[in-house]
Amino acid sequence: MESQESQDAPDGPGVDRAFICASFNQDTTSLSVGTKTGYQLFSVTAVDKLDCIHEGVECPDVYIVERLFSSSLVVVVSLSMPRRMNVYHFKKGTEICNYSYSNNILSVRLNRQRLVVCLEESVYIHNIKDMKLLKTLLNTPINPTGLCALSVNHSNSYLAYPGSATIGEITVYDANNLSTLTLIQAHDSPLAALTFNASGTKLASASEKGTVIRVFSVPEGQRLFEFRRGMKRYVSISSLSFSADAQFLCASSNTETVHIFKLEQHSPSQDEESPTWSAYVGKMFTAASTYLPTQVSDMMHQDRAFATVRLNMFGLKNICALATIQKLPRLLVASSDGCLYIYNVDPQDGGECVLVQKHRLFDTSEEQVEQKEEEKPEDVAQQQASQSYAATVALPSTPPSSTTLMGYSEDGGAQKGEVFPEHEFAEGPVCLDDENEFPPFGNQSN
Repeated sequence: MESQESQDAPDGPGVDRAFICASFNQDTTSLSVGTKTGYQLFSVTAVDKLDCIHEGVECPDVYIVERLFSSSLVVVVSLSMPRRMNVYHFKKGTEICNYSYSNNILSVRLNRQRLVVCLEESVYIHNIKDMKLLKTLLNTPINPTGLCALSVNHSNSYLAYPGSATIGEITVYDANNLSTLTLIQAHDSPLAALTFNASGTKLASASEKGTVIRVFSVPEGQRLFEFRRGMKRYVSISSLSFSADAQFLCASSNTETVHIFKLEQHSPSQDEESPTWSAYVGKMFTAASTYLPTQVSDMMHQDRAFATVRLNMFGLKNICALATIQKLPRLLVASSDGCLYIYNVDPQDGGECVLVQKHRLFDTSEEQVEQKEEEKPEDVAQQQASQSYAATVALPSTPPSSTTLMGYSEDGGAQKGEVFPEHEFAEGPVCLDDENEFPPFGNQSN
């Protein structure tokens, strides 16, 4: 899963390295953090411990850091050179290649097939195997935050980005076949957040108002779900993220609340089988909505949050993700206060999520939650049996390639970097851990 970065650098205890940005990798097994001194990669496969996999000091003031799944490939952009993208093999401590662009890089997205670089008014699509520039989308609507989303499913590689700077229009682009698929009229206000589910069949969006979150089918662009985050105030949505099975969607903002929505279709037959007062009222509202103004009718069909989290902070940027850790569903929140919070999620009843662990990202000593919930064996067994959210994708590995390809760029603002060794980007997970899986390569000037 991919989440948008937070670029605040708050002051306070435990933030001595000046947190600049954070992002989860595509399957939410790793957290990448950019700091004043470089970047750090953490494993988030356990609740009780947070292992630092790597600390990179190649360049300071890192404001973009993206890791490709659980591989050793990491993309870094520094405030000292905001127009240059560096691609590293972090286990070897070697730069694979670098590219420079015509303007500041605002975001980078990648899957096993494509690497996408987003500038304010253009988008660059690279073939990740050899870094060849396949397509340059010029004169795109002004996108000051670099908002875009790339499907982690490389078999479709759908790319979503704003189709307008004034309204919430989404352009869905096929990054494999290099063609526009559809335009989705998602919101009245400009877009603030976008994310695909793991298979690339659903796309969630939020506008700058932050009150309504919508989910669309891809590539059709049909509205599937509509959720209301709140009505009292406009907020800034900082991240959206689906669970692995696309049954849940979480949203975080600059407020103290994280919302989790459940994607379930309400069956009319269920209301007929249970003639309760609430079902009767629901039918009356449904009938009345056909005669009411569109805005009122839409509000009556919007679902509220299935589960929530109350953070002990307000106004700090954060990113959220839903993950299965140790066979149970969890909500992860990485905050610009320099901490990673892990919550238990009840996939059956929802409600208020329970904080089970707080990790300081820049402190070797871990802060244990004083009133940590004790999980009884029978409760754990019941949750494992009752929820599909725990199902994770395990793809078979394939033998690695041993060829070395030259980086290449067409005209359009990007400049050729160094050689880019080919490795396995096929069906299996990318594993660049051993010497045999990543052949030696030589340095070469531009």
